[in-house]
Amino acid sequence: MATTMFFEDRILDKEQKTDAMDIEFGRSSFYKEDLVYLTVDGHTVIMNEEQGKSFCESMRRLGDYLGYK
Repeated sequence: MATTMFFEDRILDKEQKTDAMDIEFGRSSFYKEDLVYLTVDGHTVIMNEEQGKSFCESMRRLGDYLGYK
């Protein structure tokens, strides 16, 4: 399985610095096609193409809504 990581970080709550999650996401070819994988606190899922498209589009819309360009 080949992966290309696009994001990896320990995310802290804005106010409660003791609440945190380890998040990683990127591209995986585990199923012999390029798909989105997401790992949260060590638990990994590989999304099917439809879920991956929806996830990425939703993140883009959220970033646009918040003005993150």
